Amino acid sequence: MLGRNSMLMSHNISVITICFNNLSELIKTIDSVDNQNVKPYQHIIVDGSTNGEIRDYLEKNQHPNYRKWISEPDDGIADAFNKGVLASSGDIVNMLNSGDCYVDSNVIEIVLNAFQADEKLMWIYGKMYRMKGDQRVLVGKRFEPRKLYRGMRCISHQTMFFKKQLHDMYGLYDASIRIAMDYDFVCRIAFEKSKFIEIPMVDFLPDGAGSNTFEGLKEVKIIYEKYYGKSLKLFFWNIRQKTLHLLLQTKFGLFLNRVKVWLKLENF
Repeated sequence: MLGRNSMLMSHNISVITICFNNLSELIKTIDSVDNQNVKPYQHIIVDGSTNGEIRDYLEKNQHPNYRKWISEPDDGIADAFNKGVLASSGDIVNMLNSGDCYVDSNVIEIVLNAFQADEKLMWIYGKMYRMKGDQRVLVGKRFEPRKLYRGMRCISHQTMFFKKQLHDMYGLYDASIRIAMDYDFVCRIAFEKSKFIEIPMVDFLPDGAGSNTFEGLKEVKIIYEKYYGKSLKLFFWNIRQKTLHLLLQTKFGLFLNRVKVWLKLENF
């Protein structure tokens, strides 16, 4: 079985899925990858689980020949990401965590066509469904480097498809960062040519490491100042985000969030 359809494509996508003791969520991600009209060149699963459930599932069931896996302890999310990147041989990489799913069967095909239409593109990103408060919202908008003080507000690594050569140019993920390693990488590649595809690409599983708002904001501040220096905009943005997060824990905040979603202001 080939890693893609018979249609000719000039690029190869390696999908990397990290997982940890969550077999049922991994199976959902696997299904969404296998349901793509155009199959990936590779689907690499990096399993850092403390039990053998995922490894047993992978070894005892049939899989397409584009799927391979690594089952061994890791030193955190960034280390697992880097294992996947180093094991990949496609020229385009997408980090799709276990539990996250492509929204439909056309995502990989759309991305490949976009890269094929413009060989100067270095990375592509799109929209994502996620839970905010008690509402499922569609988030994502055009990336603006001048607004990097806002962190990963308008993009997510799950919808990012980037040429692997960016890692050759800017290095791997920083393994000293626990949550915002994707933001750190975006800061490095911010001025490379990118394209926003204005469609939903991914359903995001809530309650991942990135949902730790306060720790994530602290890391974003450290990372931003490392590359761009201190910023009053960053200071006030962090206060805004912390306030909104605390407000969402209240009934009044949930009500305001429903109004915001009804007004289609999810990205503001």
